Amino acid sequence: MQSNLNDLNRPGEKNHAGDVNQWEEEFDRTALKYHLIVCKVAIVLNPIFGISDYYTLPAHFSDFMATRIVVSLGTLFGLLFYKKLNFSSSFLAFIPVIGIAWQNAYMYSVMDVPALQKHTFAFIALFIGAGMLVLWKPFYTIIVVVSTSLASILLFYFNSPLALSDILINGALLVFAVAVFAIVLIQTRYNLTRKEIISRMALQESNKQLEITNEIIEEKNKSITDSINYAEKIQSAILPDERSFAHVLSDSFVLYKPKDILSGDFYWLNQKEDCLLFAAADCTGHGVPGALMSMLGCTFLNEIVNEKQITEPARILSELRERIISILKQNQDKTERKDGMDIALCKIELQKKRLLYSGAFNPLWVLRKGGLIEFKANKFPIGTFVGEKMEFVSHEFQLEKGDCIYLFTDGYADQFGGPSNKKFNYKRLSALLLEINSLSMQEQKNKLEQAMEAWKKQTEQVDDMLVIGIRY
Repeated sequence: MQSNLNDLNRPGEKNHAGDVNQWEEEFDRTALKYHLIVCKVAIVLNPIFGISDYYTLPAHFSDFMATRIVVSLGTLFGLLFYKKLNFSSSFLAFIPVIGIAWQNAYMYSVMDVPALQKHTFAFIALFIGAGMLVLWKPFYTIIVVVSTSLASILLFYFNSPLALSDILINGALLVFAVAVFAIVLIQTRYNLTRKEIISRMALQESNKQLEITNEIIEEKNKSITDSINYAEKIQSAILPDERSFAHVLSDSFVLYKPKDILSGDFYWLNQKEDCLLFAAADCTGHGVPGALMSMLGCTFLNEIVNEKQITEPARILSELRERIISILKQNQDKTERKDGMDIALCKIELQKKRLLYSGAFNPLWVLRKGGLIEFKANKFPIGTFVGEKMEFVSHEFQLEKGDCIYLFTDGYADQFGGPSNKKFNYKRLSALLLEINSLSMQEQKNKLEQAMEAWKKQTEQVDDMLVIGIRY
């Protein structure tokens, strides 16, 4: 991008696009529009103004008209053949301007004082008109002014009976002043137009580069999104689907709402003989990092239960913690990284109708006969933590028919919304569960989804959400 801007701002250099700089090509196109107007005006109006010569100086009407016609024909020739003759836009405008300037110099040289005074305005109109319309480099104007001045001096010397003082007083000084003004005006318009074209082309180049960058970003985003969508399929294949819960526990639900396509929350289910194990976990982060941790969590839980035959919740969490610390090399990392997970893990012994629970930050709620029983989790995660290493505590609870068991991560309670844009919080969640406790689990899931949509409305989801409900 910088090189393109430099190319635009160095007017003598060539680039790969053509014989001249890009800005000069654009400048010529802009100037040509004005210079075509100059030529057409000169061709038509110059002879028409010859009518006034008949009344100003009738004795010279014929030679004046002949001079005007020659200038108009020369301009017409340039207009018709400038492409074949490869005239530049500046030279095309130079033909009528220099022609009319010399024509006026000749006419000036044979006039008396009254006619000289009247014709001064024609000379002034020429220079002002040129200043308003022509777009060329200043030396063209200097050539016109200098050559016209020299021509006027010579023609006055040979033709005019007037004294130098008469010539100067009655128009020459005024014409010269206007000519100088025309030089300044043309130079100013030239510079302003040049800068405007360079700025516009730089902006176009910037927009072009921006479009290219956006296309690259869109392509990369598509590639990343495609990869994430594929990763989501892999994650979904590892996680048990909701039908697994419904097959094992007929009255249950899983409310699972990732913040992004991939989720750092995961749920897990495993059945061993008459034992049913299930968990709700929240890994560090969300999106891709959280998804990688969730797949590790699912894999390790299956290995611990299926291969090592460990089914007691507190022992499972201890084993899971050791594996997470080892795989993430947290025992070698002195920076005390916080990667890991929070989890609520339950075991239901079907024959004994007994529930065992152990948790890392994530509690267990049991609703029985309109009341809520909370089993608190250990206040340390699955992973490293500051302080002395502690063992996970296991809780036991005798189940009764109709008990509702709820496991969840913090995403639902931490969602912002409502009239004051505050967190939904656990108090509001417990009140909602108590209110809908008599409904079927599928109906409860619908009510939880509806309540959350009404709460957050247009507010962005801040974290992955996971709530599991089971009626015993």
